[in-house]
Amino acid sequence: MNNTISVSYNGKTMTVERNTPVGTIMPNDDKTIAALVNNEAVPLSYPLLTDCTAAPLTAASQLGMNVYRRSLVFLLAKVISELFPDRHLHIRHSLGPGYYFDLDGDTLTQDDIDKIKTAMRQLVDADKPIDRGYASYCDAIQQLSDTGRTDKIKLLLGLNPPRVTVYSCDDYIEIYEGPLAPRTGLLGIFDIILYKGGLIMQFPKKSDLSKPADFTPQDNIFAVHHKSILYSEKIGASTIGDLNEIIMKGQLDEFIQLSENLQQRNIIELADAVVNRPNARLITIAGPSSSGKTTFSKKLSLQLKTLGLTPVTISVDDYFIDRAKTPRGADGQPDYECLEALNIDALNQNLLDLINGRQTHLLHYDFMTGLSSVRPEAVQLRSDEILVIEGIHCLNDALTPAISADKKFKIYISALTPINIDNNNRLSTTDNRLLRRMIRDSKYRGHSAKTTLSMWPNVRAGEEKHIFPYQNTADGYFNSALNYEMAILKPYAEPLLRQIKPSDAEYAEAIRLLRLLSYFLASDDDAVPTNSLIREFIGGSFFKY
Repeated sequence: MNNTISVSYNGKTMTVERNTPVGTIMPNDDKTIAALVNNEAVPLSYPLLTDCTAAPLTAASQLGMNVYRRSLVFLLAKVISELFPDRHLHIRHSLGPGYYFDLDGDTLTQDDIDKIKTAMRQLVDADKPIDRGYASYCDAIQQLSDTGRTDKIKLLLGLNPPRVTVYSCDDYIEIYEGPLAPRTGLLGIFDIILYKGGLIMQFPKKSDLSKPADFTPQDNIFAVHHKSILYSEKIGASTIGDLNEIIMKGQLDEFIQLSENLQQRNIIELADAVVNRPNARLITIAGPSSSGKTTFSKKLSLQLKTLGLTPVTISVDDYFIDRAKTPRGADGQPDYECLEALNIDALNQNLLDLINGRQTHLLHYDFMTGLSSVRPEAVQLRSDEILVIEGIHCLNDALTPAISADKKFKIYISALTPINIDNNNRLSTTDNRLLRRMIRDSKYRGHSAKTTLSMWPNVRAGEEKHIFPYQNTADGYFNSALNYEMAILKPYAEPLLRQIKPSDAEYAEAIRLLRLLSYFLASDDDAVPTNSLIREFIGGSFFKY
C-alpha cells in the first residue's frame, strides 16, 4: 500500500504521509478548532487515511461554533467536578446565545460563580491539551460508574457500541462523539452569569468572536423551559437514556399518551387564559419554522369552541403589497419577510373595523400575478367570534400598532425540547425543528434533505431577525416538543440524510444529525394519536391542512 496520500487544501494539492493528523496542515492560530475532511467535521487529531479535501473550522461557522460550545461545556464540567465533587452538573436548555445549567443541591451563589469563572480562566490560560482516545464498552461503563455518571451509562446501555470516543484533560474524562477543540487555550471567549439559582454559560456570536454576546434576561421563555423540564423529570424522561429505557421496557405506548396529555393541558390553559381576558379580540401567533403552528392553531380553535368562542382566521399573507413595490433584499430579490412588504395600514384598518363590530372588506394577494386587491364580499365579526392571525411578525407590535394591548393575546410557539442527550450535552431545539421540516419537506413538498439543509441557514437568519427578539413579550406560550418524538422521527429522517453524499456541502451537517439520531432507539408511529401535533410532519393527521 502506498504510504502517502493526496490532500486538497486551500486550492492546492499536497502529498502527506498516511495517518498524518489533519491539524498539522491547518493554520497554527487561535481560531482553528477543528477541520472539515471530505465535508465531515473532525477533530484536529483526526488521522488522514485516504485522498481527501481538507479545510479549517472556526467558530465563525455553525459547525465550528458547535465545536466551540461543546468544548466549553467540557471545560465547565471539568471545573465543576473539581470545585463541587459531590454535586452533578445538569444542562437544562439554551437561552439566547447561552446555555442554562444548574447543580444538584443548593442553588448557586455569586461567590460560587466567581470561583467557577476563575477556575475556567485559569484552565484557559494554562492551555492544556484536550486529548482524544478510545475506550472499550466495558471500560467506559466502569469509568462512568466510578464517577457516578448514570446518565451516560443509560445512554450506552441502549446503544452497546464496541468502543466509545473519550476526551480527557488532566484526570477528567468525557465521552463525546463530536469533535472538541485540541487545547483549552482556544476557548477564552465566554462568560459565566448567575441566573435563577443556576448559571448561564454565555458564548460569543458567530458574527463577533471577540467577546461573549450580551446577556439579556428572558424570564418568560425561561419559565416555559423550566416548566417543561419539571414535567420531564416527573415522568422520568430527562435524557435520551431515559427514553431508550422506556422503549426497552415496552412502555412507550403509555408514555406517548402521557406526553400528549401534558401537551393538551397546555392548550387548555391557553384557551382559558384567552377567555379570561375579557377585552381580547385578536389572537396573534408566531413561532419559528416547523414549530407546529398549523396543528396548534387547529387544536386551540377546538378548545376555544368548547368555551363558546369561535376563532376567525385572517391570513397575513393576503396583505402583501404589490410585488413591484416590495423592498429588495441584499440578493436583489423581493424580501417578503420584512414588515415593509406588508400593507400595515390596510391590515390594521380591517382589524379595527372587525373588532369594533363594523363591516369591512379584507384584502387578497394573488401570488401568481403579484398583485393586491380588495375582496368584494363584506365581513363582520360576531360577538362570540375572535380574530386569529399567524405569521413571523405577529409578536411584533409594529404589525398591529392600531390595536391596543388589552385587545390582543400574543402566543409564542416553539419546539423547546425538554429532553437532553445526557446531563452535560444539550439536544438542540433547532435540531428538533430541522428534522421535522426535513421530513415534511420530503413528504409534502418534494424537497430532498440536501435542499432542506441548504435552505436552513436562511430560515434561521429570518427567525433570528424577526421572531426571537420578540419571544419574551408574549402573553402565552406553547411548547410543541414531545418527549418521545425523536424516536418516532428517526426512521423517517435517517433514510433522507443517508442520501447526502460526501461530495455535498451539506454532508457535515447530515453526518452530525445521523450521529445524533444514532443515540435514540427507533420506534414505529402506531401509538401516535391521529390528532398529535407530530402528525403534521410524519403524516396520518386527523386534521386537514
